[in-house]
Amino acid sequence: MRVEFELRWPISADLALIRELIRSHGERGGLTGERLEGLVIAVNEAVTNVLDHGGKAGMVTALDTGDGVIVDVLDVAGLLTHEHLRAARVDPTASHGFGLWVIQHVCDDVVLQRSAQGSLLRMRVDRPLAAACRSAVVVGKVIRRGERPAHPSRTKPGLSVPLTEV
Repeated sequence: MRVEFELRWPISADLALIRELIRSHGERGGLTGERLEGLVIAVNEAVTNVLDHGGKAGMVTALDTGDGVIVDVLDVAGLLTHEHLRAARVDPTASHGFGLWVIQHVCDDVVLQRSAQGSLLRMRVDRPLAAACRSAVVVGKVIRRGERPAHPSRTKPGLSVPLTEV
């Protein structure tokens, strides 16, 4: 992975500022429309989880990879587990509590790393062309010039994001 540009910002209760920084970074990374808004929503949900359920402190790091954007949200408490991600569901009767589900459905990849520093949730959103190419490789399809495959999150059955334990 080649990093084109990196942003680091401490987690704070100023969610509007964090959303603004991520939106700006995502635009710089070539994201637009639903892809950009999905990233902003995913990061907002991850930071909200740190503030509401974690250590209330950590770091947001956004990386422009050339193919899209990766955002790491570090929670110093380290309370987020792989089981939390696997168990994420939407309860239609609830007014909250589906942030992890949303994160996994708007991002192209979600990885949780746990270490002595805490829980690091890595979210990747690809630029549209990179996402289409990854989708085509996964299903073994050759993309012909001018074709635009469906967005990968719309083509994967069940849980749309593989959970990778590192």
